[in-house]
Amino acid sequence: MPSPAERYARAREERAHPLTAAFAASQRFTLDPFQIAGCQALEEGRSVLVAAPTGAGKTIVGEFAVHLAMRDASDRRHPSKAFYTTPMKALSNQKFRELVDVYGPDDVGLLTGDTNINGNARIVVMTTEVLRNMLYADSPALRGLDFVVMDEVHYLADRFRGAVWEEVIIHLPAGVRLVSLSATVSNAEEFGDWLDTVRGDTEVIVSEVRPVPLEQHVLVRGDLLPLFDDRAGIATAQVNQELMRIRSFKGPTYENNRRAQAGRSAGHRSGGGYEASRRRPAKGNQRPVRSANVQRIERLDRPDVVKLLERANLLPAIFFIFSRAGCDGAVQQVRRSGVRLTTPDERREIRAVVEDRTRSLLDEDLAVLGYYEWVDNLERGVASHHAGLLPAFKEVVEELFQRKLVKAVFATETLALGINMPARTVVLEKLEKFNGEARVAITSGEYTQLTGRAGRRGIDVEGHAVIQWTEGLDPQAVAALASRRTYPLNSSFRPTYNMAVNLIDQFGRARAREILESSFAQFQADRAVVGLARQVREKEESLAGYQKAMICDRGDFGEYSRIRRELSDLEKINRKDVTAGRATRDQRQRRIASLRTQMQRHPCHGCPDREQHARWAERYWKLKRTVDGLRRQIETRTGTVARIFDRVVDVLSELDYVRVGDDDATSLTAAGRTMRRIYGERDLLVAESLRTGIWDQLDAASLAALACSLVYEPRRDEGGPGEQRLPRGPFRTALSATEDLWQRLDDLEQDHHLPGTEPIATGLAQAMHSWAKGVPLDRVLAEADMAAGDFVRWSKQTIDLLDQLSLVAESGLASTARRALDAVRRGIVAYSSV
Repeated sequence: MPSPAERYARAREERAHPLTAAFAASQRFTLDPFQIAGCQALEEGRSVLVAAPTGAGKTIVGEFAVHLAMRDASDRRHPSKAFYTTPMKALSNQKFRELVDVYGPDDVGLLTGDTNINGNARIVVMTTEVLRNMLYADSPALRGLDFVVMDEVHYLADRFRGAVWEEVIIHLPAGVRLVSLSATVSNAEEFGDWLDTVRGDTEVIVSEVRPVPLEQHVLVRGDLLPLFDDRAGIATAQVNQELMRIRSFKGPTYENNRRAQAGRSAGHRSGGGYEASRRRPAKGNQRPVRSANVQRIERLDRPDVVKLLERANLLPAIFFIFSRAGCDGAVQQVRRSGVRLTTPDERREIRAVVEDRTRSLLDEDLAVLGYYEWVDNLERGVASHHAGLLPAFKEVVEELFQRKLVKAVFATETLALGINMPARTVVLEKLEKFNGEARVAITSGEYTQLTGRAGRRGIDVEGHAVIQWTEGLDPQAVAALASRRTYPLNSSFRPTYNMAVNLIDQFGRARAREILESSFAQFQADRAVVGLARQVREKEESLAGYQKAMICDRGDFGEYSRIRRELSDLEKINRKDVTAGRATRDQRQRRIASLRTQMQRHPCHGCPDREQHARWAERYWKLKRTVDGLRRQIETRTGTVARIFDRVVDVLSELDYVRVGDDDATSLTAAGRTMRRIYGERDLLVAESLRTGIWDQLDAASLAALACSLVYEPRRDEGGPGEQRLPRGPFRTALSATEDLWQRLDDLEQDHHLPGTEPIATGLAQAMHSWAKGVPLDRVLAEADMAAGDFVRWSKQTIDLLDQLSLVAESGLASTARRALDAVRRGIVAYSSV
């Protein structure tokens, strides 16, 4: 019961922020302090950055911005608008459905590149790239825009797409208030300072409080042991000592002790659940004895883990497995074991949802997609979720899981990226994953992101993270992962050709450089320069002190010490470098003799305090080497982004996309104006291909295949395609010309110290050619040797590029691009649940 003083303070706050108070009162749950603070900042007319854990409810602040935009604005010529941006089409689709439920279909639109629904609505959900393109095109849809919500704004650290977030933040009109929603990062204040610099008054709100507390367990055989000692608490990171003993002793005696504890374990398995395992003390007479004959602690099979969680009332659960094959294999294991987690009523409901959501899929494709076995697994309450799954299937899994009809999902880490799909329990089978080159340990940020799915607000009192015991597991390392809060947000921004021509066109070169120098990348570099400069200043004071201490009344001891250092360095090299030729060694010996003579003749050589001066001189030279290194770092960081921009402009100038006058004034040519509307990693290659006309003779299917080759990124383990797998005819001629062009551009970029792009990847060209020709799905997937979900993803990226070509190419090629686009957008590629 709040005190009278607390009630009075709350009443005053509600009077000061009536819109926040009314909005909060309309919600199903009481808003947390950080949510109220974010809403109040918006009501006061400020932008806001909210950094909070996964599942904490950050989006409520974004929804309040939409609410403010939708208040009665009948007296305005242009009613207030709000844009809601997300990094992924799946997230955009999900948010679109949620907002339609609140505001109705007339006031909510969706723009995701391949979907355009009601784009002139007052609320528009879109991917971040769509907004970036609108800003560069000065779209009329920007009129009346008051709020932009950037969900998952920490994506600006993404190596491939992160620059788009910074472009949007920099270029949004000054009057637009920005709502930035981020996962918990350790440098939120630094990011907020940058937002304040480029966007104006920005409130930074950081919360590290999970709305649903997280219990952490380690699964050893059939026991769920707490990771942390209950009495110490997670704040102390005191690891459960029973886990430490298990790690140290795993011999036969340990196994005998486990059997001796069978009664205790049986109590756990018969319904004691995780609570019983949490309370279980480690008794002194159960301490295992070290044995040379160490045995493995066998892991539970996945079906047994599912059954254990079901008995302990810890479902629904997400099992994170870091491979697609592992996810699908896990579902098959559970299926073969006969596990069924659903009631007859739930199975009927599952069947109805599946049939409703997939009715637009062609009957002849269902068998190819494994539809019937997939439905059977869903009716058992289990499913996989990964990027290789057909988008329609993924959406069904997400909906059924949210409705508590599917109880166990085996997923790759992509599920942890923003989709609203919380579970009661998250299971991590391993704490390492394959990064394309080697198996590496997951980071503390990844661990937090994955386990952040555990705990459903308003449903669970607490969430549960379960780590399965593996050979070599170190409980202390797991505890460190669970406790650490060091995952900084670092910019990945770098200027591109498309960005350069758009900035030059809108602002001119000088202003464009200034804009780029306001990027978060440069802000961080400048921050680092400030710190480095401070270190230099501090160390220069020490250098001055060392110089003073080595002053000699006989002469210049600095000069003497330089001779001594060079002599010492050469003598060390001479001793170690036994492979040098005779001439080199003789030359070195002559230099050593000369230095020794100079040293002996120097007036400081006879100083009685020579060695004391020498000790100070040695400190001086060691510190000076450090200071010189810091100065080099400052030189390389200052103006980094602007220097890259200058190199990009030099390439564009050499290729005649821009013209640079004597006064450094820069203007676009006709080719440069075309490039303004070409987006993507290969913007320069696409623009040059259009200008040189090397694609003009392609038919629709061949153009689709070539566009696919420009966007496709093969997995590292894929081999190169054979000649026989490429489409014949005009495709090969155009491909050869495009590859030659890529090589010339790559050489040019290397000459200007730019990174260039990867070689063209034709691994999917034949399959895309067949698809555009109307070949059935089963044959195309066999040609592609690829999961349906992957094929759809690359097809949609191909459509994005073809759409650009249809807008910027000359009429003949533009017409071909439209036909190619229509040919690719069919069947499972055309499916959309929105």
